[in-house]
Amino acid sequence: MKFLRRLFSRLSVVKELFSFFWQNRLWWMIPIVLVFLLLGALIIFAQSSAVVPFIYTLF
Repeated sequence: MKFLRRLFSRLSVVKELFSFFWQNRLWWMIPIVLVFLLLGALIIFAQSSAVVPFIYTLF
């Protein structure tokens, strides 16, 4: 239960960040942040040994 609370609080931070970009017309920053988020997710999922062989083929 605590894990879900932390996950939703982090997602709300990301949601607020994108709404800030949208309101201040910083649309060009949205793809940059999305790439950083995807790379972060890739690093988190890379800690699992089952995913490692697929990541070697990307780089």
